[in-house]
Amino acid sequence: MELKRGRLIDHLHLRTRDLAASKRFYMAVLGVLGIEVTDGGEHFYADELWVDVGEQPSRVHVAFQAADRAMVDRFHAAGLAAGGRDNGGPGERAYHPGYYAAFLFDPDGNNIEAVFHGPANRSADAVTITWAP
Repeated sequence: MELKRGRLIDHLHLRTRDLAASKRFYMAVLGVLGIEVTDGGEHFYADELWVDVGEQPSRVHVAFQAADRAMVDRFHAAGLAAGGRDNGGPGERAYHPGYYAAFLFDPDGNNIEAVFHGPANRSADAVTITWAP
């Protein structure tokens, strides 16, 4: 089986009612995944994720890639400790062989997942974008 993943999403913009609670949650779970969160005062961002305050919070499902099963386990524990609610503890799912994931609701009810698809070789760690003059 072969999966190809490209740059389907350029960025994801979430709206929250409580910026401090969201920041605590995402700093905890993304920190476990090795993704830096930058505080912008009235917003924060991490890679292609942007979060700010809005009257209506978002209701989406977002899945982050994990390097291994232990990282999925740590993601779930960190999210619970930072105010997330359980939506499916770490474990294998029937989506495909080796699919190991955990699900949390963030403070606004978004379904946030960390998934490890099983051992695999990657052609690159990340996509590099450079702007033309």
